[in-house]
Amino acid sequence: MKKTLRILIAGAGIGGLTAALSLLRRGHDVQVCEQAVELREVGAGLQLSPNGLRALYQLGLGDALQALASEPEGKEIRLWSTGQTWKLFDLGKTSVADYGYPYFMIYRPDLHKVLMDAVRAIKADAITLDAQCTGFEQTAEGVALKLGDGRELLGDILIGADGVHSRIRGQMFGADQPAFSGCLAWRGVIPMERLPQHMRRAVGTNWVGPGAHVIHYPLHGGTLMNFVGIVERDDWQVESWTQKGTRDECHADFNGWHQDVHEMISHIDVPYKWALMARPPLTKWSVGRVTLMGDACHPTLPFLAQGAVMAIEDGYLLGRCIGQYEDDLELALARYEQARIERTTRIVLRSTENGKRFHNPALASSEGAAAYVDREWAEDKVRERYDWLFRYNVDEVAV
Repeated sequence: MKKTLRILIAGAGIGGLTAALSLLRRGHDVQVCEQAVELREVGAGLQLSPNGLRALYQLGLGDALQALASEPEGKEIRLWSTGQTWKLFDLGKTSVADYGYPYFMIYRPDLHKVLMDAVRAIKADAITLDAQCTGFEQTAEGVALKLGDGRELLGDILIGADGVHSRIRGQMFGADQPAFSGCLAWRGVIPMERLPQHMRRAVGTNWVGPGAHVIHYPLHGGTLMNFVGIVERDDWQVESWTQKGTRDECHADFNGWHQDVHEMISHIDVPYKWALMARPPLTKWSVGRVTLMGDACHPTLPFLAQGAVMAIEDGYLLGRCIGQYEDDLELALARYEQARIERTTRIVLRSTENGKRFHNPALASSEGAAAYVDREWAEDKVRERYDWLFRYNVDEVAV
C-alpha cells in the first residue's frame, strides 16, 4: 500500500502549484499556503519550451494550455538600429519533430489559472489564501509550518516555493546577498490590435544592441503582445514587479532604436520597471524534511527564458522523488536535490552569459553587428546553446 503523505507547500506561484499537482496526482494530501488575499498572477508573458511542456503535458494540462497559448513559428534576432533580421531557429512543427513537444508563449495569468484549476479539481481546498508563511519547526517525525496569524500546520514535508525573497530559505540558510546586475527591465502587455499589421506576427523577436535588448512575442492566442526591454542603468535598484514607470522614460532608455520598438512602447498602458538582481545559485537546498524549489533556490536572470520552466521541472521531479522514496523522506529530498542542482546551476550561469551576448558593443554599427550576429548565432552555436535545455526529459532523469 502506498502511503498518503501530508505535504505543505509555501507559495502558490507556478512552481508551487506544479509541485502540488504532481503530488496530488500521486495520491498525497497537499496544502499550499499563499500570503496573497486573492490568487492572481502579475500580467506578463513567459515562454514554455519543450522541456517544460513535457512536464505539463504529463500532468494532463496539454489541451488546456494549447487553448490559451500562442505557438510561434520561430524566433528571430533583429538589430536595434536598422531592424535587420536573422533567423534564430524554427519552432512550431519543428519543435515537436526535434523535441517531442511544442514551444508555447503564454500569458502568465493563463498558466497560473490552468494550474490552479487542476489542483482544485483534485482537492477543492488545497490552496489557503491570506496565509503568510513566517517560519517552521521540524522534528524527526514531521514539520510544523508557522503562519502569520499564529496558526501552525503539520505535515510530513515542507516545500519552500515562496520565491526570490523566500522566508523558508532565510530560516534554513540565512539572508541572501543579492547584487545589482547593472540592468533595469521594462515590461508591458499590449493589445495586438493596437500595433501595425506588420508587427502582428507569430514569432518571438529578440532585438539586440549595445547595452540593451528588447524581447517581444504574442500571447493569449495572439491577442496580446508581451514586451520586455532590458537596459544597462545604475540609477534604479528597486526589485519589484509592481513599480510603475512612464512611457517617456522607457522611450528615453531606447533612444535611437528602431521605430518598431518605439511603436510598442507607445501602446503600453502602464510600463513597469524593476531592477534585475543577481544571486549565486545555492549549493544546498534541503535540510531534513524541508526543501526549496524555483526562485527560492535558483533565481536566474531572464536571458534564457527558463525561470518558470525550471520551477515546473522542479515541481514534477519532486513528485517523482517523493513517490519513489516515500519510506525515507529525507532521502527523497536529497535525491531531488541531486537530480536538479547541476542542471539549474548551469542554467543560471548560462543565462548571465547570454545577457552579455545580447548587449555586446560590437552591435553598435551595422557592419560590426552583421559579423557578430553571424558568428554568435551560427546554427551550430545556437544548437549548443539550446539543445541540452530542450531535450531534458523529466520522466527519464535518474532519481
